[in-house]
Parts: sequence; structure tokens; C-alpha cells
Amino acid sequence: MPAISQWTGSPSIKGSSESMRMAFLTTCLIGIQFTWGTEMTYCTPYLLALGLTKSKISLVWIAGPLSGLIMQPIVGVIADHSKSRWGRRRPFMIGGTIAVSACLLVLGWTREIVEAVLGKSGMEGEDMEHREMVKSATIGLAVLSIYGIDFAINAVQGSCRSLIVDTLPTPKQQAGSSWASRMVAVGQLIGYAAGALDLGKIFGGWLGDTQFKQLTAVAAMTLCLTVGITCWAVSERVLISDGMEEGEKIGAVETLTKILRTATNLPRGIAAICVVQFWAWIGWFPFLFYSTTWVGEIYLRYDAPAEVKNSPDMLAQVGRIGSLSLIAFSIITFLMSVLLPWVVKAPEDETRSFTPRPPKSIASFVIEFEKYKPSLLTAWIASHCVFAGSMILAPFVHSLRAATIIVAICGISWAISCWAPFTFMGIEINRLSPSNDTSYHNLTRDSIELEVPSPVLRLQHGPDELNTSHNGTAEGSGIYLGILNLYTTLPQFVGTFISWIVFSLLEPGKSPELAKEAHPDEHHSTDGPNAIAVCLFIGALSAGAAAMATRRLRHFHS
Repeated sequence: MPAISQWTGSPSIKGSSESMRMAFLTTCLIGIQFTWGTEMTYCTPYLLALGLTKSKISLVWIAGPLSGLIMQPIVGVIADHSKSRWGRRRPFMIGGTIAVSACLLVLGWTREIVEAVLGKSGMEGEDMEHREMVKSATIGLAVLSIYGIDFAINAVQGSCRSLIVDTLPTPKQQAGSSWASRMVAVGQLIGYAAGALDLGKIFGGWLGDTQFKQLTAVAAMTLCLTVGITCWAVSERVLISDGMEEGEKIGAVETLTKILRTATNLPRGIAAICVVQFWAWIGWFPFLFYSTTWVGEIYLRYDAPAEVKNSPDMLAQVGRIGSLSLIAFSIITFLMSVLLPWVVKAPEDETRSFTPRPPKSIASFVIEFEKYKPSLLTAWIASHCVFAGSMILAPFVHSLRAATIIVAICGISWAISCWAPFTFMGIEINRLSPSNDTSYHNLTRDSIELEVPSPVLRLQHGPDELNTSHNGTAEGSGIYLGILNLYTTLPQFVGTFISWIVFSLLEPGKSPELAKEAHPDEHHSTDGPNAIAVCLFIGALSAGAAAMATRRLRHFHS
């Protein structure tokens, strides 16, 4: 007998206008991106300063894809079946935020925590063994903290993205995704700006005695604030029954089986989007994790004066220079995320059976403009090409200005990459329903508050369709977006392996730009190619493959 899911309440968002509601719904992404930005901007040079080689650091960054591979699909399945009175997504957002904040603070104060447990390092020769033990423990705790941050923030991020798909009906999926892209850009901009500022002059010693400590503390506070705003503003429907027998639970084996079964039997449209993500993220991974260090190394190699190269706090120098280039990247990302939705045709506009009548005074201009608006699919293809064209130049860059320009241009591609896949996924998830979700979405002209016709909404599923969104309520958005994240994280393993090989061959020792002490067995010459630039070049080739894969999506959105 078909399983029956029962719900109560209606999804709604506080706010007096649609723009305010959209902003509240996506505010959580500011804190998430701030945290990612802090990790990507400072953690690579931080680990280099602790003494790790680039090849070992490339293995540390397996934390990102590994956590995404595990956390988002599992949290998605568990949340899809959650009967919490607070909704399916917000409890995971809050719990994950607390865990991320704790790990950020541990990362910032790693050395102090280790010294409190093992004792401070002495300066005498007989304390060499103790100093090495403290150093190893500091590196170990720092790496463990990074893993904790990545695992927890993936749970938060997956829940935030699912909340957007759950709350908005199909006609508003593109608007929700474009607002999410704007908030990601805002989070990046705030994070990189904070990294470029001298926080010690702003906060004094209140948040710590180093730039890195202060940045991790600010990131933790920002994440708590922004996730708190979204959780306060959004009300979810509450799942009363998922159709399972009383006392029956989804265990670990059932959860993994469900993920595997769904991932290997994806609807064709969703599968095609996942393939694009796979190729695109082989290119984006080295850019997001190493571009700050690359820009800083270009500066130190070609443009930095002697006093900067001899600075005792070279980590701060690299972080600030890299952050300045990423501020330009974030500004371009934000501007594009605001402007492009106005000049790019939404997917639903391509298939609707009516044409809106603009005011007579501007009708001719609007009609002519509509003829030349590119589709979102075309814009996505172009974004891959722009990214590939920029990154293919990376090995030939010999100035800070050129490196900054290349990084900034990539903001165009990043704006669309944060917007297009989630728009198409949201549409595909809701399109799986024959009813196209009109049975319960009551969307007024000026509001995105959603209502249901009765206190309890019952949705019928076939035996193999439990909570997989075939009813158009975005009921299974958690698992589908979790699987999309699988295709975002799996290529990061590929990227990590590629970067490990490149770093091992070209820079087997410490960073030649950041190395303070030479060792006869280590390579410290700056005469050869920059290893990160080679990784970016390889990523450009993958972006070209992503453009070809995106073209095939026309079969599903034509």
C-alpha cells in the first residue's frame, strides 16, 4: 500500500517585502561563506608557517571533499525524515553552527591549547625533543580543527540550501538561487575585507593577539548571527508522519542504501547537472583553496621589497595581499549576482505560454531587449569559458597586478556557478511532480509567503518514492542536494591528487617564497614554475570539459 506523508503548518518567511524575505531566507549563507573564506584565505599559509610542506597540505584539504561526501547526503536523508517541531532543516543548522564555532576558536588558539596541556617550549638545547613534540601536537590539533570545521559546516550548508528549495515554489527557484549567490558574494567580500584589514588595530587584544585568532573569532560570531537570523525569520512545515510504520527508524545501513540507490538512479536532468558540477569543481578546487597563497607568492617572488621578504610576520603579509585580490573577486561576484538576473532569461521564462505586457511607453524597448537576453544555460556555458580562459594564463603571470586581474575576472564565473546549478536543481526537483507543486503553493503577486489549504497536508507516495520529492513539494530536496554535493566533492579528491603530484614534483620542500631556512635536501629555488599556477592551469582544462557537459543540458531545458 502506498505510503502517506502528513504535514502540518505552512512554509513562511518574515518580512514586509519579497526582497526582505529573500534576504532573510539566504542570510545564513553570508556566515557560511565567511567561514569558508577564512579557511581558504589563511589556513594554507598558516599551515605553511607551522612547517607543513605543500604536498602534505594538499592532503590536509581532503577534509573538504571528504566531509562533503559524508555529511551532506547523510544529513540530507536524516533531515528529510525529521519530525522536529522546529522543522527539518533548522535544528541541523543550529547544531552545526555551534560545532563550527567551537572548532574555529580551537583553530585560532591551537598553540595555546597545546602548550596548556604539554607545557611551553623551552629555548635550551635539551628541550629540543619537547619543542618538536609541541610543534607536532600543534600541527595535529590544527589539522583536526580544520576537519571539524569542514564536517560541521557541510551539515549547515546542506541544510541552508535545502531550506531554500523547501520554502520556495518553482517560479521563485531562480530568484532564490540568485539571492543565495548575492549572499555568498557578500560573505566573501566581508571575509576577505576582514582578512585584508589590520584587525589588531580595530579590536586591540580583545579577540586575541594575532590576526589569525581575531579572524577566527569574527568568523564564529558572524556565522552564529547570520544563521540565527535565518532560523528566526523562516518557518518550516512540520513532518508529522513519513509513512513509515510506528517505531520504525532509518538506521545507518538504510541511510547509506537510500543514498546509494538514489545516486545510481537519478532522473536524467539531475544527473546531467551533477556531471557538469563534477568537471567544474575539478577547476574550482585549486582556485578556491590556493589562489590567495598564489597571489601572495607572486607578490613575494616578483614585486615585494626586501623589507617585506624579511618581515617576521610573512603569514600576515601573504594573507593581506591575497585578501586584497579576493576582495576584487568578491566585488565582481556581487555585482554580477545583482546584475545578471536582470539580463539572463530565467528557465521558466523560456517555456511559459504567455508573454507579460510591459507599459506602452517602454514596450518596444523591452520586447527588443527580451529577444537578445541569453538563457541561464548559455550564461553558465560562458562562465566556464571565462574561468578556463583566465586560469590558462596563470603560469605566465609575473606581477601582482596581473594576478589580481585574473582572480577578479573569475568573479564573473563564480557568481553564475553559485546560482545556475541550484536553480536548475530546484526546478528539476519540483518538476518531478505531475502536479508541479500547485496543490499547496499559493504565491501572491507581492509575497512569497506560502500557505496550505488545510492544517494537515497528506501526500501520497509509491513504495519506492518515499521522501524523494516526486510529489513536487521538494520533500526530498535534502537527499538530491546532498547528491549534488557528492558531485561537488568527488572532483576535489581528483584535484587534491593532482595538486599533490604537482607539488611533489615542482616544490617537494617548503614553499620557496615562504621558506625562511634552507635545507640541502629541499627545493627552495624560485626560478622554476609556480606549482599552484600549474594546478590552476590544469583546472582550466577541466573547466573546458564542464562547458561541453553544460551544452548537453539543452536536451533537458530546450
